[in-house]
Amino acid sequence: TDCPLYSDAFRRVFTVLKPFIARAGLTPYNVARKRGELKYLLITESTLDGGMMLRFVLRSETKLAQLEAALPWLLAQLPQLKVVSANIQPVHMAIMEGEREIVFTAERALEENFNGVPLWIRPQSFFQTNPQVASQLYATARDWVRALPAKHMWDLFCGVGGFGLHCATPAMRLTGIEIAPEAIASARQSAEMLGLTDVHFQALDSTRFATAQQDIPDLVVVNPPRRGIGEELCEFLSAMAPKTILYSSCNAQTMAKDIRLLEGYRIEKIQLFDMFPHTAHYEVLTLLQRG
Repeated sequence: TDCPLYSDAFRRVFTVLKPFIARAGLTPYNVARKRGELKYLLITESTLDGGMMLRFVLRSETKLAQLEAALPWLLAQLPQLKVVSANIQPVHMAIMEGEREIVFTAERALEENFNGVPLWIRPQSFFQTNPQVASQLYATARDWVRALPAKHMWDLFCGVGGFGLHCATPAMRLTGIEIAPEAIASARQSAEMLGLTDVHFQALDSTRFATAQQDIPDLVVVNPPRRGIGEELCEFLSAMAPKTILYSSCNAQTMAKDIRLLEGYRIEKIQLFDMFPHTAHYEVLTLLQRG
C-alpha cells in the first residue's frame, strides 16, 4: 500500500480496508499452502466525481455472507464507494479474476468522462488504467480519424467503446465488437447518452465477427490484448483492404508482427503514450493507410 503511484484517495481507502478485512474474516490467500480466501482487492477511482469501485477477489463463496454482513460499516466509513462486488476465482493460477461476480450495491457501474465522452466502468470489463494518458490517447485517435473521410467504422476489441465513441460522428456508422458482455453494456449506455443512433455494439469475438462479414468499412480500429490481433485477422484485413486501420497496442512487439502481416499498408502516423509510468511498457497508436 506504500506504492507512490497510488493517489491520496487510495491511501485513505487502504486505512479503512485494513481493519475491514479482519472484520469480514477475509483471510489472505496463501499461495504456497493454497489456503485462505482473499486473493486481490481491485480498486478503481473515477476522475469525474471521485467515486470508486471496489472488488474483492475471493477463492470461494465461503465468506460471502460474512462479507455482506460487514459491508454497511464499510460503506458508512467510505461513502465514495459507489460499486462494491465480490469476484470468485477458485483456480490456483495467476489469473486476476473468475467468471462469477456478485454485486452488493444498487449501482453496478462507475461513471467516467474523457474529453466530454461519457464512459462507464463495470466489473469484468476492461478499462484503461491511467485516466490522464488514456484521455490523451482517445483525443489523438479522434483527431486523426476526424481528418479522414470515413463513413463506416469498425471498433474491434472495443472494450467500453472508448475509441469508437470518441471517433464517431452522427453521420458515421459505428460497429463495436468486444467479447465481454459487461463492456458492451457500458458502450451501449454511453452511445445512448451521446445521442448516437447508427451505432451497433455486440458481445462477440472480434476475429470471428470480422471474418464473417461481407460489408467492409473504410476504417477499422483495433485495440487488442497483448497478444495482438493475430494472423487470421491480419490476413482477412489484407484481403478485404479497408482504406485505413487505426491500431492501438500495449505491446509494440506483437503490433510490429501484425503490421508485417498487413500487406499493402504503410505507416502514416505513430505516437507513443506513457500509459505505465516507471515501467518499460507503453501504449502506441499507429495509423495505417492502404497503398
